[in-house]
Amino acid sequence: MASAGVATGTSVLVRDVRVVDLETPSDPALTPVDVRIVDVRIVDGIVREVGPHLARRGAEIIDGGGRFVIPGLWDQHVHLGQWALSTSRLDTSGTRSPEDACAIVAAALPGLPPGATLQGWGHRSATWTRAPGTADLDAVAGDRPVVLISGDGHHGWLSSRAQRLLGLEPRPGVIAEAEWFALFPRLIDLPGVGQTVQDACATVVSAANARGVTGIVDLEWVDGPPVGTPPAPRASGAALRVRRAVYEAGLEEALAHGLRTGELLPGSDGLVTMGPFKIISDGSLNTRTAYCCTPYTDATPIPGDEQHDRGVQNVPLPALTSLLSRAHAGGLQVALHAIGDAAVADALQAFEATGARGTVEHAQLMAWSDVDRMARLGIAASVQPAHLWDDRDVTMACWADRAERCFPLRSLLDAGVDVRLGSDAPVSPLDPWLAMAAAVHRSADDRPPWHPEQALTVAEALSSSTDGVRGVEVGGPGDLVLLETNPLAAQDLPSGEAAAALQQTGIVATLVAGRVVHAS
Repeated sequence: MASAGVATGTSVLVRDVRVVDLETPSDPALTPVDVRIVDVRIVDGIVREVGPHLARRGAEIIDGGGRFVIPGLWDQHVHLGQWALSTSRLDTSGTRSPEDACAIVAAALPGLPPGATLQGWGHRSATWTRAPGTADLDAVAGDRPVVLISGDGHHGWLSSRAQRLLGLEPRPGVIAEAEWFALFPRLIDLPGVGQTVQDACATVVSAANARGVTGIVDLEWVDGPPVGTPPAPRASGAALRVRRAVYEAGLEEALAHGLRTGELLPGSDGLVTMGPFKIISDGSLNTRTAYCCTPYTDATPIPGDEQHDRGVQNVPLPALTSLLSRAHAGGLQVALHAIGDAAVADALQAFEATGARGTVEHAQLMAWSDVDRMARLGIAASVQPAHLWDDRDVTMACWADRAERCFPLRSLLDAGVDVRLGSDAPVSPLDPWLAMAAAVHRSADDRPPWHPEQALTVAEALSSSTDGVRGVEVGGPGDLVLLETNPLAAQDLPSGEAAAALQQTGIVATLVAGRVVHAS
């Protein structure tokens, strides 16, 4: 059978490459000359031979020039449309108050075309001294539509004009969680937004290929199932494999169409397959809605209200169990967003009760007993290490009494959980080398690593970024990345130096199903 996205009969021979062994990392003292040089034959998108001096047999030749080769990299958690739109959104990530954000908005509005919507991304209000309000934006925007999306994606701060355009009743503050997620697919319909999406998608796909990314799990917010889905975005020869998710609004229609996780989607170009059923069971730390077993440490207690400031349970356990049961019966795996420890516990209980398969997305705060439980159930942890860089300070403000259980990557891996790395772009950049760096060195600044006992090694971080493919082997996908240096050479460096080396890795070429989609 021909590989997805590849015409039958295609043959490529990648000459003179040094295969990086992810199963048994080589001795970092070895020089490039010590690593065996081989050729890799890819036929119909599948690796058919690996060995020295392979005969050409009519294949297209790609000269590896003695460079290192690894399997194609995957980002296991992307909101592709939102990531594309972020390239044209106002950056509000450095703001420390509503006044800061409004000053940036005021400076940007004069350069906006008449009637267009100003969209921003990045503010993190959990540590602000007061909550942002509609009146703050109206004071600088007047009757202009302004939408500012939080850096975690879990709330929107809208001007009155933007609220009216979206058909909302006026409200004084932000729109969060389920109500906000229902609006996400409609943001593209705001004035001056939609026409930029396709070009922006092609641009970010090309950028992803340049970082060695050959595939993503696209968890974009959508209203329906990915039936008649357009081909995977392309630009100047760039392309990605894409697994497209469905949300509850499209679940019944997806099941009616018989869409099953892993199958090629009808109407696609062969690179797009059905992904998981996505559920957002709780909120996030920065919006103070991650669902926890105990209140946030900086919460103000309310007598008689034991639920106060424990976060938000978007989907109660009985409903969660029902959703997993329906998806599992229809052949869909589940990507279950759970950030707080109570949400993770409920997620695992629902998986266990239904026999459903899939991932817990984020698993940011976990009870130690649930680490072992996840391993026993065979549920994967889809994690975003760069979030630990972003969330370090707010964790110490809100969860200081449980920080040692945050981003427990080492504990998950040691327990036998399948750990998969991603970005949650646009929450973090779509850059697997950044994710690997954060997993290896748990500090984004000059401070010592935050709970370094939970760090991964370079080899573990790299292995967790290749979609389960552990090497360039016969029968594997012809998705390859050629590198100037061996990333495992950083294995025994201090974690900060290793992280820097990973982020500086030189990508020479990226191949998807044997086709060059990026070359430097």
